[in-house]
Order: sequence, then C-alpha cells, then structure tokens
Amino acid sequence: MHGADDRHRVPPGDPIHLADHAPDDTGEMRKSEAKKELAELRDEIDTLQRLLYATQRHALLVILQGMDTSGKDGTIRKVLGGVNPQGCHVTSFKVPTAEEASHDFLWRIHRAVPGRGMIGVFNRSHYEDVLVVRVEGLAPEEEWRRRYDAINAFERNLVESGVHIVKCFLHISKEEQRERLLNRLEDPTDQWKFSVGDLAPRARWDAYMAAYEDAVNRCSTEWAPWYVVPADKKWYRNLLVARLVARTLRSLAMEWPPLEAEAVGISIE
Repeated sequence: MHGADDRHRVPPGDPIHLADHAPDDTGEMRKSEAKKELAELRDEIDTLQRLLYATQRHALLVILQGMDTSGKDGTIRKVLGGVNPQGCHVTSFKVPTAEEASHDFLWRIHRAVPGRGMIGVFNRSHYEDVLVVRVEGLAPEEEWRRRYDAINAFERNLVESGVHIVKCFLHISKEEQRERLLNRLEDPTDQWKFSVGDLAPRARWDAYMAAYEDAVNRCSTEWAPWYVVPADKKWYRNLLVARLVARTLRSLAMEWPPLEAEAVGISIE
C-alpha cells in the first residue's frame, strides 16, 4: 500500500540511515493547511472506525515508538481522539511485571492485540525488547538479536489473521527533546510528566539511535513496514500519522453490512 507519504516509509530490504531523515521536516506544508487536513482526516477516521466495528472482519494496530517527549501520547489524542472509545483501546507498555517477565517477550504483547472490529494502539511495544533491552544491557546480545526474526514472524501472523499494522517511529531531534524537557520543568501542568530517570536514555542518545535504526531496518517488511515520522513539529507529526491510519482503513474497502433478511419489510408497532 503505497502513497504520497512513502518517502517516510522504510523500504523492506533497503536499509536507511536516520541521519538522512530530518526530524524537523514539514513537507513544505503550512501549519494552517496541515491542521485543516487533520480535522478532515479525524472525521473520516471516525466514520471508518465505525465501519470497522460494524463489519467485524479486520482489526487495526497502530504502533508508536520514539524517544521520550517525541509525542506518543499527543499523537494518540490528536489523531484518534474523535473515535468512539468503545472501538479503540490504548496499551502502554512499561517495565514488565514479574508475571510478564516469566513468559517469552511476546506474551504480554499478544494479549493486547486488538480483536476484529477494533483499533488498538501500542504506546511503546514489543520493540522495547530490541531497544531498551539492547542499550541498557538487560539481555545477552545473542538473545535480543534473535528477536528481530521473532518480531517479523509475529507480525506476519497478525496480518495473515486480519490485523493490519501501522508502525510509526516518531523521530525527534536531541535539541527539540531538550526544549520539551525544559518546558515540562517550567509548566506546572506538565511537571508531573518529568522524571529524572528520563535523562538516562538522553545520555545514551547515540546508542538509542543506533538501536532504532537497526530495528526499523530489520523489521520493516512488506506486510508491516516502518514509517520514520518527523516529530519536531507536532502538527506535521500528527498529520502524517492520521494520513497513514486513514489510508490503511480506506484500503480495507469496507461497506456497511446490509439489513438482515428477516428484518426486510418488518413492521414495528
């Protein structure tokens, strides 16, 4: 499924370098134009989500990965804030619990995959097990390297089962992250988001970028490609993700289910 925004798509089998993708890219769009298009896409996504729920044939899984402050929460609000909450479920993956850690790394992920008729959003995901685990040395290299193939096989199984996957790496610059962290410190309504622990990954920025680059290159497949979404400009980030979500739902060519035969011509007193 290719389209106008495929310059952000990571071509399967053709490795990219994150350094070649500008985090402040805006596609030469104006902010006012982007906001207008986003409003239109939100309305369309709302209708398509209701179609998805009515037909009960497909599911959509949106995976959002990125460094802290890249805007995972904000993207969810701005892109999917208009859909019926009954048809959309968000899962945030944090440090595994004792029960989760006692199983294979995909166990907790599979349990959160959306069922047919649903949109599921992963705020962080199974990719943490080739990102944080790799950079922080939480597993031997031979173990996390095996996970690339496991992830590809897992996602292929989902797609073959009717789960369509949109994977977005929200690509923020180190400079923009600094500004957003400072804003959190200064804004009383955002201070609760700040943690001193957030600074540790920032100190390992280059290692994390290398891990992200490997993840998107090794796990961008024909059935579940990665998109490198410029995230320095929030309005452009939101627009790109909305375009991908709308385009994926449109591609399902869904139609409203007809009235059941027994109800044709029925009289209601």
